[in-house]
Amino acid sequence: MATINRALRTAAAGALFLLAAFVVLPATAQTLDESVAAYDRGDYATAWRGFHRLANRGDAVAQGVIGMMFYNGESVPPDYAEAAKWYRLAAEQGESAAQNNIGSMYGDGRGVLQDYVETAKWFRLAAEQGDATAQNNLGVLYESGRGVPQDYVLAHMWYNLAVARTPAGETDERNQSERNRDDVARLLSRDALVRAQRVAREWRPGVGSEGVE
Repeated sequence: MATINRALRTAAAGALFLLAAFVVLPATAQTLDESVAAYDRGDYATAWRGFHRLANRGDAVAQGVIGMMFYNGESVPPDYAEAAKWYRLAAEQGESAAQNNIGSMYGDGRGVLQDYVETAKWFRLAAEQGDATAQNNLGVLYESGRGVPQDYVLAHMWYNLAVARTPAGETDERNQSERNRDDVARLLSRDALVRAQRVAREWRPGVGSEGVE
């Protein structure tokens, strides 16, 4: 069974973008822990009540999980518009998984009108926090030129970062980012590849990549 702490990642339509996992932090202690435990044992009704109560109080992680439960139809009927609403609330508070997920919904046109500029905006916010899933997804946009100018150097940089930052146990995602990176590498000159690798080495969370020379 998937758990909130570790493995809640599903492919969005077209397998272009991935929905990110929510890593639950010990912020609101007992109630949040109880909700996580209920979710992990498959008691979605109990989990929903706990997360919904916390989400209505403004807890960003709980808001993101509620969005995920609407997206997956867990304890409630699937509702992409509601999922997008809750993801956005969490994303606006800086929750990186929710930023990635609302970006994915804009990319797929689920619950919101398709808008690749919005997709790029939210992926970038999450990627610059170090979210590996968002880094891979932002690489997809730079490789394809959707929502951003096509730029293979930046695509390679973001893929490379995603490979480095994906947890070792998540082999499918790591392997996908590696394939993406290696495919783009074949499109780069030697000098451009060296530059992409240098930019990736010098990147730090919270520092944007635009204007890289």
